[in-house]
Amino acid sequence: MNEGQERFLGYILERVQEDKVEEAKALLADNFKKQAEGTFTPEDVKQSAVKIIALLKPEKVAEVQAVMMQFAQNAGH
Repeated sequence: MNEGQERFLGYILERVQEDKVEEAKALLADNFKKQAEGTFTPEDVKQSAVKIIALLKPEKVAEVQAVMMQFAQNAGH
């Protein structure tokens, strides 16, 4: 996991519902693995975003959506 991924993981985990932390960790670990392998597709990004949003505290959804869009744009660079 690179520094950007670690920061993103920490950011997301601070904003997920307390009972959803492990699920979020597993989802993000899978995403980061696919990124490292070069197999993380635009469809994976969309599916992952939907899943992560479902795990968030309701008051954090809009904030995290904006950050996820930024992260997705920078992930390939």
